[in-house]
Order: sequence, then C-alpha cells, then structure tokens
Amino acid sequence: MKQAVIRQVKSMYLSCDPIGNLLLAKFSFEGGKDACVFIPASVVFWLLAHLPVNQDPELLPPPNLPRIYQEDWDDVVNPRVLSVQCKQFNDAIRMTMELDRGSNLTVILNRANVELMRQMMEGYRGDLMDLGF
Repeated sequence: MKQAVIRQVKSMYLSCDPIGNLLLAKFSFEGGKDACVFIPASVVFWLLAHLPVNQDPELLPPPNLPRIYQEDWDDVVNPRVLSVQCKQFNDAIRMTMELDRGSNLTVILNRANVELMRQMMEGYRGDLMDLGF
C-alpha cells in the first residue's frame, strides 16, 4: 500500500466556474509547489455545513494568497474531488480528498486557512447550484 503524503497548507485560494457547479481550489504548501483541485458544489455545501466558524477575533489571515489564472482552470491534470473526510484538531483540520484520478490528497489546514476556506465558500454559496435532493 502506498504511503499517504500529508501536506501542510501555507495558504490557499478559491475561484468559482461561470456555470456554478464547482470551485477551483489552489493550495500553496509549506516547502512545496502549488496544487489545484476542482471541488464540486455538493462537496462545497457539505463543507459549509461542517467547517467550524472562527471564534478568535485575533486570528490573522494566511500570508501570500496564491493567484488563480486561466491556465489553472484549463489544466487537464487537475483532479476532481469525489468526496472529503475531515478530522478536527485544536488548531487545525486534516482534510483527505478522494480524487477522481491519482492518489488521494491529504492537507492540514491551520485555523486561519480553515476560516479563509469557509468564508470564500460562503461567498460563493449564491453562485453555486445545490443539486442535492
């Protein structure tokens, strides 16, 4: 069995497609390069229902948010998230994303990145189509 690689997220950014059925997430990793995944609206709505809301008024945003370019949207190598499993710790969340190709992606999001992700997803909520029944 292949050993899972867990990557510490330094910062991240999300962008919504014009149709409203998925987000593109771009993660910048500590000591590594960026990676992009497509997150379907159904997974976004699940995460919005389960991600904790920040309770710390002193929480600082993550530094150096990566930019998303048209090339990131057009890159056929970027996998699609099929499902996600999260484990919450005191100061972070471990998120394992099952991908449509390649190995699963496991990331560690500190509290600042969790709140950034939650706020960005919340901001796109009105643009996404909730097709869940």
